[in-house]
Amino acid sequence: MRVFITGASGWIGSAVVPELLSSGHDVVGLARSDASATAIAALGADVFRGSLDDPQSLREGAALSDGVIHLGYNHDFSRMEEAAVTDRNAIEAIGTVLKNSDRPFVVAGGVLGLAAGRIATESDQPESSLHPRTANVHFALSFAEEGVQTSCVRFAPTVHGDGDHGFIATLVAISREKGSSGYIGDGTNRWPAVHRLDAARLVRIALEGAPAGSSVHAVAESGIATKAIAHAIGAGLGVPVVSVSNEEAVDHFGWMSQFFAMDATASNTITRELLEWEPTHQGLLEDLSEDHYFREPVK
Repeated sequence: MRVFITGASGWIGSAVVPELLSSGHDVVGLARSDASATAIAALGADVFRGSLDDPQSLREGAALSDGVIHLGYNHDFSRMEEAAVTDRNAIEAIGTVLKNSDRPFVVAGGVLGLAAGRIATESDQPESSLHPRTANVHFALSFAEEGVQTSCVRFAPTVHGDGDHGFIATLVAISREKGSSGYIGDGTNRWPAVHRLDAARLVRIALEGAPAGSSVHAVAESGIATKAIAHAIGAGLGVPVVSVSNEEAVDHFGWMSQFFAMDATASNTITRELLEWEPTHQGLLEDLSEDHYFREPVK
């Protein structure tokens, strides 16, 4: 299968590309910059110059493919509305080309905030108001009614591994700056996670066989207590572990406080049964026992 992928040089995309190549697919990665083009070529994929801001380039890339994986997104919280508009336009450009072709179209979503107070399942349908990106996922899945094999891979908020620059890396940086590793309240709220390579394998499997209109969960661990995460970070940095009150959370964690305070468990049962996906790589706490999260940042 010739697969067109946006976000090919990103954290998850750069693991999906070799996963696809090792399974015999031809991969074409969207590249906006010379740096992205170099990174994509180094992974062994073909380079297609264009950007999420250029719907025509997306239409051309999709037209030349047997399937599309859309992972590219601007995660700058200060530009959420702009990013959501760009994302919707990108989905529309790709989906329109794929109409009535029965070609697969995999889009990215998330499990964070999906089901407050209980374990989120693949059957849950998030409110479009949850995040600007959520409405776009609904829009993408609607192409399943127009002859597109659309599916959504909902990722755990932490997709971990060597090179991670997301939530866990942010918590490590905060702990290094504060001189202590914190958790909020009693730290019993839970945080789902998946190893980057397990997530990449699920994306490939979804491309190859997820039913049209389905959502699957890239979640290996349904919920790890935030206190346990804080202790693993404290051990890695050699700093004390402290409880931070709800009132002090914003001062301690900054923007990260609203996320790290959430109790956001998610199941993978339906995903495992539907696609025969089994996570095989190490869990988050084991990953945190290694040194790669605690290397001094390069200045």
